[in-house]
Amino acid sequence: MDDLHSINDAINKRAGRDLLPSIVVSMGILLIVFGSLKLDPIIFAISTWVAVLLAMREMLRAYKFGGIDISELPLYVAATGILSATWFGKIEGLSISLAVAIPNVMVYLLLASPKDFVKRSTAAVFAIFYIPFLAGFVLLLAHSPNPISKVFTLVVLVSFNDTFAYFSGVLFGKHPMAPHISPKKTWEGLSGAIVATTIGAGLVFFYILDDYWWLGALVGVLGVITATCGDLIESAVKRDLRIKDMGTILPGHGGILDRIDSLLFTAPSVWFVFELIQHFKL
Repeated sequence: MDDLHSINDAINKRAGRDLLPSIVVSMGILLIVFGSLKLDPIIFAISTWVAVLLAMREMLRAYKFGGIDISELPLYVAATGILSATWFGKIEGLSISLAVAIPNVMVYLLLASPKDFVKRSTAAVFAIFYIPFLAGFVLLLAHSPNPISKVFTLVVLVSFNDTFAYFSGVLFGKHPMAPHISPKKTWEGLSGAIVATTIGAGLVFFYILDDYWWLGALVGVLGVITATCGDLIESAVKRDLRIKDMGTILPGHGGILDRIDSLLFTAPSVWFVFELIQHFKL
């Protein structure tokens, strides 16, 4: 038992987060995701809405810490409108609601105060696009034929990328990939993520989706790219605002946004791939 704690402490020190709480939280999130999808997709949609609002709250508090003060209410309303329009109007609802939400929020911010308008409105538009708009693609996957299989594919891509990049980086990482953005990310970690995620996605496509394994392998590589970019962008935001984590609500992970940053960037590409498969009957 002492050896186990020693190994865990060594991993925590190298990787910069607590491993065991992180695993427990991850399992709880998976239970909520697939349990809600199994019971009723609308429960999943409500859970997504709650997560998005919490993530928006984290982003706005991070903004405030960085000297950007934005009213919370208009962004919560915008997020709710975008997700509702997506659920009932699919991709058309997502695109139109974004086009409606952004100018209305900008006008609200202008009427509230013209001071630092460019900084405040730019930050608000970024938050709307980054969180509820990208999260809308998760709802598109959940509100389509075979939602569990499609969301499972997304979860496999993101979790395999995060998990194997983490362990490969801890065990073999020597060459930083983006030292000025995220010093703990290494090329060795990225390589491990590519190998594991490619294999995992290929198996999911072949055994779960009854499709070509090589198509899944390609999607796996795409998933690593998008998930890594999402993680790097959130790291850049935190570095710019001079904060370590977006929040503390999830032990071992930080905040909601710390957990879903990779997922947000991967969901649109997964949705697009399934649209291509359906269109070209692959």
